[in-house]
Amino acid sequence: MQPIIPSFPVTRLRRMRSSAALRDLAQENRLSVKDLIWPIFVTDVPGADVEVASMPGVVRRTVEGAVRAAEEAATLGIPAICLFPFTDPAGRTEDCAEAWSPDNITNRVIRAVKAAVPEVAIMTDIALDPYNANGHDGLVRDGVIVNDETVEALVKMGRAQAEAGADILGPSDMMDGRIAALRDMLETDGFQNTTIMSYSAKYASVFYGPFRDAVGASGKLVGDKKTYQMNPANSDEALRLVARDLSEGADMVMVKPGLPYLDVCRRVKDAFGVPTYAYQVSGEYAMLAGAINNGWLKREETILESLMAFRRAGCDGVLTYFAPEAARLIARDFG
Repeated sequence: MQPIIPSFPVTRLRRMRSSAALRDLAQENRLSVKDLIWPIFVTDVPGADVEVASMPGVVRRTVEGAVRAAEEAATLGIPAICLFPFTDPAGRTEDCAEAWSPDNITNRVIRAVKAAVPEVAIMTDIALDPYNANGHDGLVRDGVIVNDETVEALVKMGRAQAEAGADILGPSDMMDGRIAALRDMLETDGFQNTTIMSYSAKYASVFYGPFRDAVGASGKLVGDKKTYQMNPANSDEALRLVARDLSEGADMVMVKPGLPYLDVCRRVKDAFGVPTYAYQVSGEYAMLAGAINNGWLKREETILESLMAFRRAGCDGVLTYFAPEAARLIARDFG
């Protein structure tokens, strides 16, 4: 039954917009620093700890730099950071063995951050592309990205990250069955409290371009990722993927990219009511940062409005490169 809305002039909807106090009282969604996860790029490649050209203001960080970022996150109240490695191209192999080395850059950063800033949660990326000579998220056999062998490799990668102290594993590979395999490993090996945020609906998107610059993958990819990442035309499929990942033991789910897929975020939240996140990916960041730096958009308003869109779409949080700046703006305006 549709609600009965009195006719004009009894109903003047502008009344609730007539002052800042009334607008605050009527506001439906709030943005909090607790909604933010800060993705950072880490490296031990000499000279690579510089700004990413296609992501203005975003830098790759050494182990020491990552610890300083975690300290900044703690000071600002950001609850979690997410690590993405830039690795030496010479060390990328077809078997991707460095992915589960206990001494790879990600695992060394995990241990260093946990020792220095234990209150900040650490999320990791589980996919083979930073270590793969082919640039793919999975192992490649005769030109085919193989599923089951890849899942075995991902489990080894996840175990190494859990042993290093990761709080949240973030499988971004889109292989079938990897959530069940990771959850089984975590339960069996004594990591029952390690959580999984599954990249359940990860689309084969053009918006990842600057990210590939940041991790040194641009130009390395052989072919494309369309056989395992989602078709941008589909949204019903996203619900099937989320349902599967939850049944296999995911604690949280993610939609990626973010702003171009807010409809999918809303469908996921409405259908499942589980902790739902989105990733404001590198291409989204680069577009906004580029327009801001050219004076075409207002900086502070653009950052906050873009992040509020995720909350309005039902997201419980968002991974965003704007996290530190957004945290400061939120503290200033709402703190």
